[in-house]
Amino acid sequence: MVETVVPGMTRASAGAGLDEIEAIYRRRLARLQRLATAITGSREAGCDAVQDAFARAVHRRAEFRREGSLEGWLWRIVVTTARDAAERLAATRELPLEDDTEAGSVFGASHFPEVRRVIALLPERQRLVLFLRYYADLDYEAIAVALEVSRGTVGATLNAAHASLRRLLQEARP
Repeated sequence: MVETVVPGMTRASAGAGLDEIEAIYRRRLARLQRLATAITGSREAGCDAVQDAFARAVHRRAEFRREGSLEGWLWRIVVTTARDAAERLAATRELPLEDDTEAGSVFGASHFPEVRRVIALLPERQRLVLFLRYYADLDYEAIAVALEVSRGTVGATLNAAHASLRRLLQEARP
């Protein structure tokens, strides 16, 4: 019996590259889905984005340059795929975060609708850094690799996001 792991990838056909991709998929799936759900605003769209991202990674695995981190490369593909999905969703409807305890628990968004609204108001890079740090639980170095920016940019962007959240939440208070 051939077990399908990711669309287009089977255990029987898995080479070294596929084994590495599969290992990261299995180890990081829940975190990747939380991140993609946060970016897209939909659990279903987030899970679909992760599946699409891994299918792309398997298909494009020959493009991976060994001087970088495979996991960082995969995070970057997931972020890009989730952003594309979010843009498609936004084109067809307004994009509020669902009342999803898994996606919103970090900031208490499932309990405070104004936090969801405020996060949606942040510039895209600030939202992505927040999502990667708190939803995906990545450290600054991994975020830098995933977004192809410097570690210092990650820290500055995260600080700016925190400041923006504080300011916007204070403005929202009656």
